[in-house]
Amino acid sequence: MTTNKAFADWGDVFPNAACVVSLIDRLMHRAEVIRIDGDSYRAKEAAERQAQRQMERASKVTARARKGNR
Repeated sequence: MTTNKAFADWGDVFPNAACVVSLIDRLMHRAEVIRIDGDSYRAKEAAERQAQRQMERASKVTARARKGNR
C-alpha cells in the first residue's frame, strides 16, 4: 500500500476516527514502513502529458487558422 499522506492526516480521509486507529493498527501489525522522499514520477508524467496535449491543441488551432486565411 502506498500513500502520500502521513498517518496523522488519515483522519481527514477517513472521517471515523475509531476506524482510522483500527486500520492503522492492523496495517502496522506486520508491516514495514519505508519512507521515500523525492519527486513523484506520476506527477512528472502527468505534467508531461498535459504539456503534450496543450501543444497538440495549439497546433490544431494554428492549422485551422491557416486554413481560414486561404
